[in-house]
Amino acid sequence: MLHRLTLFVLPLALAAVSFAADPTQALIDHVRTHPDGRAPWSLDFSRLGAPQADLPIGIFDSGIGGLTVLEAILQLDAFHNDTLQPGADGRPDFAGERFIYFGDQANMPYGNYPAHGREDYLRELILKDAVFLLGSRWRPARAAAPRFDKPAVKAIVIACNTATAYGLEDLRAAMRAWKLSVPIIGVVEAGARDVAATLPADGKGHAVAVLATVGTCATGAYPRAIGQAVGRAGKDAPVVVQQGSIGLAGAIEGNQAFISREPTRAVAYQGPVPDPALLGAYRFDPAGLLGRAAEPASLQLNSIPNYARYDVTTLLAAHRRAGGPPIDTVVLGCTHFPLARKVLADTFAEARHHDAALVAAEIRFIDPAESTARELFREIARARLRNKTEEAPTATLYFSVPDPLAPGVKVAADGALDSAYRLGRTPGRFDLEDTITIPLTPETLPAPPTSLVQSLPAVWRELQSSRR
Repeated sequence: MLHRLTLFVLPLALAAVSFAADPTQALIDHVRTHPDGRAPWSLDFSRLGAPQADLPIGIFDSGIGGLTVLEAILQLDAFHNDTLQPGADGRPDFAGERFIYFGDQANMPYGNYPAHGREDYLRELILKDAVFLLGSRWRPARAAAPRFDKPAVKAIVIACNTATAYGLEDLRAAMRAWKLSVPIIGVVEAGARDVAATLPADGKGHAVAVLATVGTCATGAYPRAIGQAVGRAGKDAPVVVQQGSIGLAGAIEGNQAFISREPTRAVAYQGPVPDPALLGAYRFDPAGLLGRAAEPASLQLNSIPNYARYDVTTLLAAHRRAGGPPIDTVVLGCTHFPLARKVLADTFAEARHHDAALVAAEIRFIDPAESTARELFREIARARLRNKTEEAPTATLYFSVPDPLAPGVKVAADGALDSAYRLGRTPGRFDLEDTITIPLTPETLPAPPTSLVQSLPAVWRELQSSRR
């Protein structure tokens, strides 16, 4: 059977991604030449022999979005814990497991690095995240000297679509170079398999929308993975249309470059500029806008619903021009987006009310988090790394913040890394640590997404327990 994959990528002005030959090789070599783990961005190889079942599992993301993946893992009951066969048995599949979550908040959003031609630095950041999880060295807040008491991890989940698209193969290459048998699981392939599993085999045309960051869309990772997964399932390939979101993830995080809490911005706006030709179609809420309505070029999005309206409207405008069946499947291709799932669902429903030819009556939302959780279970079971105790799974959560005392670091008015500084750094500065690591607690969680994170009951429970 022949399969056809039709692809439209937004924004159209984005050039094809071209990677440097091997921009992470310097970090791979740096780790190998500092085997005692004392130097910044290094590993203590004496603690990294054969993986042990009692070690925690590492999860990383560019910020809080990966908490949706952690939630799916903590809640998963898709297998029988004794036989390992599919089917719920009333017990958490990851009973007895410990997790270490790291959100690289100081360097987010990862999706914007490729748009500024900084794929090289993004790939180094992704590898540094893995080094943090594998290593014992970390620098807590209010501590001049590093500590060396963090446990290593036995598996790593890349709970970030952009990091998976740009860094999955780098991480696997690093594991081979360091001779470490550490399973690496990414979210993109898991999401594609869910699309293939839920796509009806009815001989009718179908359209899949991928909402992701600009960086993830630029790689074409989801269309390729969807095409491969659907082909393996023996189904006709759908039309795949992408929308590279510029600011929704940042808005969910409460990043002041995308959401300003004051009438006058303390941080320069980095969100999209609305298209004057689509102003009526966006149906923006005026309360979530800054600027002058009479001057469209001055408008700045300033609410999560308005970012959702911008992305969905832009995507549907491209789908209308290209033609194709109504969109019936939406992939939440950024781990932040499930935190705004209701907002996105309402936006698609409103769009269908105005144009039923573009949006199907029922939309399947694909959140790759649960597929990733199932894949993680299968992988650690295959590697004989399961911790088989019956205790409830637990998690220790960290995220990064700028170190204002680091040489040359520039911090914006909102306390985040200055955008020009963040995007202007060059790879290979392994002597420079411009961030520190602090526990993620209800008090340190950025304020705007607090209510959204409260909708993740297992994660919220772990955050509450961090107070003790």
